[in-house]
Amino acid sequence: MSLKESLSVMVVDDMATSRGLIIMSLEEMGIKKIDFRKDGGEALQSLVAKPVHLVISDYNMPGMDGLALLKSLRENRMTSRIGFILVSGRMTPEILDAGKARGMNNYIQKPFSTLQLKACIQAVVGQL
Repeated sequence: MSLKESLSVMVVDDMATSRGLIIMSLEEMGIKKIDFRKDGGEALQSLVAKPVHLVISDYNMPGMDGLALLKSLRENRMTSRIGFILVSGRMTPEILDAGKARGMNNYIQKPFSTLQLKACIQAVVGQL
């Protein structure tokens, strides 16, 4: 089984349009095991119960934002090794520094193409 067939990914984004675009790109890449959540708190509960290989999370969400989700994942033994890609429409140096300090694996700025997302993912998990 190839990596793209076995890789499990969770997309976390409160905006249906953004979530849909990320999922569509993942499907274009041939990634089959895709789940999604609409907020960080819901994602954290799900990931503790059933970890995935990679989380692609929006930064700006109500309640628990992407950086708070990342911090919580890294603090839990069950989820500390999950790959994490942060997505934002406005990636500031402060957001990047905070993400790196919390153990973010990679980031991508909106808008992005499927090819850009694929390169971003491959930098974390290897060749798809």
